[in-house]
Amino acid sequence: MAHGTRGWRTAAAVLAAAGLLVLGLETPGASAADEPRIDLKVLVVDNGDSPVEAIAAQLKSEGIPYTTVNLNDSGRPTIDAAFLSDTVDGTPRAKYQGVVLPNEAPFGTSSAEQTALDAYETTYGIPQVDAYTWAHPEVGLDYAAYSGALDGHEADVTADGKAGYFGYLDGPLTFEDNSSSVQESYGFVATPRTGFTSYVDTAVPGGTGRGSLVGEYAHDGRRELVLTFAYNQYQEQFRVLARGIVEWLTQGVHLGQARNYFSVHVDDVFAPDDRWDTELNCTPGDYDCAAGDGSTATPIRMTAADAVYAAQWEQEHGFTLDLAFNAGLGEDWKSENGGTDALTDQLLADKADFRWINHTYSHEFLGCVQDLTTVPWSCAKNADGTTQYMSQADISAEIASNYDWALANGLPVERDELVTGEHSGLKTLPQQPDDNPNLAGALAANGITWTASDHSRESTQRAVGDALTVPRYPMNVYYNTGTKAEMADEYNWIYTSTADGGSGACENNPDSTCLAAPLDTATGYDDYIVPQEAATDLGHAISNDPLPHYAHQSNLAEDRVLYPVLDQVLTDYQALFADNTPLENLRESAIGTELQNRAAWQTAVTNGDVEAYRIGTTVTVNAPTGTQIPLTAPEGTTKQLPLGTAAFGTPYAGERSAWTTPELTQTALTLNLPA
Repeated sequence: MAHGTRGWRTAAAVLAAAGLLVLGLETPGASAADEPRIDLKVLVVDNGDSPVEAIAAQLKSEGIPYTTVNLNDSGRPTIDAAFLSDTVDGTPRAKYQGVVLPNEAPFGTSSAEQTALDAYETTYGIPQVDAYTWAHPEVGLDYAAYSGALDGHEADVTADGKAGYFGYLDGPLTFEDNSSSVQESYGFVATPRTGFTSYVDTAVPGGTGRGSLVGEYAHDGRRELVLTFAYNQYQEQFRVLARGIVEWLTQGVHLGQARNYFSVHVDDVFAPDDRWDTELNCTPGDYDCAAGDGSTATPIRMTAADAVYAAQWEQEHGFTLDLAFNAGLGEDWKSENGGTDALTDQLLADKADFRWINHTYSHEFLGCVQDLTTVPWSCAKNADGTTQYMSQADISAEIASNYDWALANGLPVERDELVTGEHSGLKTLPQQPDDNPNLAGALAANGITWTASDHSRESTQRAVGDALTVPRYPMNVYYNTGTKAEMADEYNWIYTSTADGGSGACENNPDSTCLAAPLDTATGYDDYIVPQEAATDLGHAISNDPLPHYAHQSNLAEDRVLYPVLDQVLTDYQALFADNTPLENLRESAIGTELQNRAAWQTAVTNGDVEAYRIGTTVTVNAPTGTQIPLTAPEGTTKQLPLGTAAFGTPYAGERSAWTTPELTQTALTLNLPA
C-alpha cells in the first residue's frame, strides 16, 4: 500500500529477525504479511534553528500531534529503539509516522542515536525531513552549482512535484526580497544524483541549467525530503511549500487539516465615515482633533453606484464581502436628506449578493461612559469612584434594533453574529482594562454566540459570557479615507519621522519602521501601500489562518481604495495555487466555530486524550466524547459507519479533510484508506 507499509514489508524481507532485534521488538521473525501499527504522531528533533521551528509551527497550526526532542536540553531523552518503537497487544508499533530533523544526521553519522533512527525508518518505512542542509553527495546531490542569497529568485514545482504532494501549486513562487540591504534567504542549488527526485527547483543563478531546492532522496531503504534553503515560518516561500512538506512527511494521512482562508468584513455600511483632514493631520469630528465637531467636513459614504460596483466586483471575482451594517445611522442619513436614500435602496435590492453582520443600530460605544474632556479620553466615574458603564438594556437595544430592522427589510442576517462599534464593550486598554460587565448579559439576551474583536488588541479567541470572540485583522486601509491621496497623506503622517514632516509615531514605536522618505500622495497608494498590505493579507491567507480582515464602507466609496488590495491578494493567490486549492471565504460564525474546534482539539492533544494509529489501510482515532476530530486522508478514503461506509470529508488540495466524530453507536472513528 502506498502510505507507509511498503517500507515495513521491504525491511522484513531484507533485515529479517536481525533488524527486528535491533529495534527491540518482541516478535522477531514477524511475517511479511503482518502489518505494524503506526501512530499518527510526528517526532521533531529541534536544535533551535528557524527551519525546524517553522515546520513545528505548521504541525501545530494544522493540529498534528508531535513530540519535540530539544538537542540543547541536557536532560532530553535518548533516541533509541525503546524510544521509537514497542509492541501493543503483540503488534509491532512505530510511535512516530514521520521524523523532522535539523539536517540529515544531527546526532553524528555513526552515532548510536543516528543508527537507531536510521534502523527505525528503514524497518517501518518512516519518512524523514531534513529541514535545512547543504548540497553534497550524502543527501543525493552534487556539490552546489550555486550557494548564496536567493532573495527575489523564482522557483518552480517540477513535474514530479506536481504529480505528488506539491500538486496543489500552480505557478512559480518567488523568494521574498523585502529589503535590498538585508539578505533574507540563503540556499544551495545543486544537480540531483541517482536516487534523488527534485520537487522544487530553480535556474542556477549566474550559471546554466536548473538545480534542486526541495527533493526526495531514496537510499538504503529510507527516504529523506531534502531542503537546501534557509527559511522561517513567516516567509512566503515556506508558507507556500509548508503544506507539501507536511503531506510528504505524513504520506497524506494525518490528524489535523489545513486550508487557505480569506474573508473581508466591511464595517459601517449605511453610515457615513468622518474624513481625514490633510492640513490638520487629524479627523474633524474625532474628540482629539482641534477642528471641533467637524460639522463642516464632508463625510465619506457609498453611493448607489458604489453598491452596484461592489456586487459586480463580487461576481467577477467569485468572492463574497461581509457587510457589517448600522441601520440607525442609515435612517438618520435618510431623514436628513429628504427621506430617501438611493444607497439603501440599491443595497437592499442586491441584498442576496452579500453576507450581512449586525454592527449595532447606531454604532454607539458599548463600553464605559467616555469622558472626552481629556486627551486621551478616560472612563467616567461614579460618585464612589467605580467606572460608569453603558447599561445592559441600552446595549441590548443597540443589538436588537439593528437585527429587527434587518428582519423587516429581508436581509439574510444571522442572529448569532455581531460586530460592535470599534469592538466596544470588550476591554480597551489602557482606559478600560475589563469588559463592560453588562455586555455578556446583553449578548446572551440577543442570542449572540460570536462577537468580533480586534486582533491588534486580542489575538486569540476568548469567552464573553456564553459568547466567543472572533479576532479580526485591521487592514492598513483607513476608515477615514475615501481617496488614494488621503490614504497616502495619512500614511505619511503615521510612518514618517518628525524631520520629514510626520508625527514621529514610528520613531517611538519599537514595532514600527519609518519610511525613508514621504510617499508621493499621487502615486504612493498604488505603488507602495497596496503591495505592502496585499502581501500582509496574503501571508495570513496562506498560513492556515481563518481570521477575517476588516475595512470600512468608506473604502468602497469615491476612489474605492479597498479593491486594489483585494485584487492583488486574489491575483497573487491564483498565480500560486491550483484550482483544487481555493480560498475558503467563511462567514463570522463559521470562523468562530473553526477556532472553537481548534482550541478543543489542541486541549485534547495536549492532555494526552487522543490515540490515533494506522494499521494497513485502516485508521483508528479515539478522542474524548463530543470532540471534533480533524483528519486529512487521500482521495478514495471512506468513513466507517455502523452499517456500511460513506465518502470521507470534502476535497481540498488533492486530498480530503474534515472535522468529524464517530457515529452515535461507535466508540472510535475509523477511516478506510484506498489500497
